[in-house]
Amino acid sequence: MTDFPAVKQRVIVVDFGAQYGQLIARRVRDLKVYSEIVPFDIDLDLLRSDLPAAIILSGGPASVYAEGAPELQRGLLELGVPVLGFCYGMQAMAAALGGTVPQTDVGEYGPAELTRCAGDSILGSISTKAPPGSEAETDVHHPSVHAPHPIPSALLGDTPLTQTVWMSHRDSVGAVPEGFTVTASTPTTPIASMEDPVRQLYATQFHPEVHHTTHGNQMLAHFLFDIAQLTPDWTMESVADEIIAAVRAQVGDNRVILGLSGGVDSSVVAALLAHAIGKQVTCVFVNTGLLRKNEPEEVEAVFSRQFDVDFVHAHAEARYATALAGVKDPEQKRRIIGSEFWRVFFEEAQKLEQDGKPVRWLAQGTIYPDVIESGAYRDEKVSTGGGATTGSRAAATIKSHHNLIPFPEGVHFDLIEPLRNLFKDEVRALGLALGLPDHIVHRQPFPGPGLAVRIIGDVTPERLEMLRNADAIVRQEIDAYNEQLFVETGKRDSDRSVWQYFAVLPDIRSVGVMGDERTYAHPIIIRAVESRDAMTADWAKLPYEVLARMSSRIVAEVEGINRVAYDITSKPPGTIEWE
Repeated sequence: MTDFPAVKQRVIVVDFGAQYGQLIARRVRDLKVYSEIVPFDIDLDLLRSDLPAAIILSGGPASVYAEGAPELQRGLLELGVPVLGFCYGMQAMAAALGGTVPQTDVGEYGPAELTRCAGDSILGSISTKAPPGSEAETDVHHPSVHAPHPIPSALLGDTPLTQTVWMSHRDSVGAVPEGFTVTASTPTTPIASMEDPVRQLYATQFHPEVHHTTHGNQMLAHFLFDIAQLTPDWTMESVADEIIAAVRAQVGDNRVILGLSGGVDSSVVAALLAHAIGKQVTCVFVNTGLLRKNEPEEVEAVFSRQFDVDFVHAHAEARYATALAGVKDPEQKRRIIGSEFWRVFFEEAQKLEQDGKPVRWLAQGTIYPDVIESGAYRDEKVSTGGGATTGSRAAATIKSHHNLIPFPEGVHFDLIEPLRNLFKDEVRALGLALGLPDHIVHRQPFPGPGLAVRIIGDVTPERLEMLRNADAIVRQEIDAYNEQLFVETGKRDSDRSVWQYFAVLPDIRSVGVMGDERTYAHPIIIRAVESRDAMTADWAKLPYEVLARMSSRIVAEVEGINRVAYDITSKPPGTIEWE
């Protein structure tokens, strides 16, 4: 497995089970500082030997008093580096250092008005914990907000006296530990932020990482650059150079094989390996016959002409058609497609070794969310030559990925995963930096089984052709709509942009009239959604003229289709894909 070489400036996000854990790491990276996620029970000895530049404590769903709640290791606060806690992270920090976190029945969820504590505020003067029922505790609920100058705060910096933040909590800090100053409050949460600049400890009850907190990025920038004194130098160009160097060092003069699907991740891996080791990598493109219109030709054109790699186009369309004949169950389709892929792939791999030069490495497009969701980051604690390391920087493979690869008897490759520390948007940025064309880098998410799971029921050559042509029209028209929005707004991902869009062919027919004749043909269902992360999605509110144009074109241009419907189901309760 390939990983980044030692990163000089590294911010770790300590994960307490937060729904926003990955988002925190991404926001830090957006500010051009490398960050990674580690478990709350990380080995402190390993961490001390590979000291991060700063630490962020994530939120979490638990109460600090709940049985089995993640416990903050006090040693994390004593490493001599700046620490910033959010929500549960703030409560855990307060509890670990002698503050109080009373259990209350009053929570705070959604937007809240944050008020900076003013210079003459009683609240702002609290620097030691106030015992329950004391006068100070009572005064906490009535800070003065009329003074023109807020209490100096390195974290809040030059943010406004009042601002909107995003809350999601029930418990909150009742009294701060000794040495801390309270710097902001909301009507429901008297202690909404606190800091101890001497020990470089900072915390907020709200979530600066979500876009609903209007000045959250500004606060993160204050923490990274003013408090931790970091430099914004983690760019895609530097990332590309680092990974290319790491791949060359790891691979040496050995050979690498890559299963190239044509999707974003595998395409970026192919481009990266082409830059790093050239003809030492062989890209095997298994053509299942289940791809979108013109995709096989586009993939072959890019990787047989633009990049200096060995490209193998394995035509398996007939094999897949035979294997899928009569299969209607979506899970059975997935099993057949997956197992057939590996059979074809390993057949091609064995052909490569007939020249007597063995292939040692199997490259995969594993990305950082795969690592986090697999739980592999919890187990990766090894030494990598330059010293001990922790979390996702460890040079260990993801065992679950190994186990999912059905190696034939006597066949085995070591894994190399050059993208495993990158989020999806970073993978796309890296692809552009490596020279991949935009139509591949910004290709929409596409299921591994391809069009087979967008055809409900039998997958036949005739039905594939219908869906492929209808899907091409949907993508052409919504591509044009998104491009129009870009011209109008200057943003590729404006609030009205459509994130994913495709056609579905259901297993039914309906009556229609075309010309003067009655038809009995198939409908096409258009699915178009707006989403930020695919965890939730809303159906896209497309203009009527766009819907009308797609409908007219599909019925007129795709033989066998006489009706078009639009799916207006959000996720949840539906899913983005139909199968």
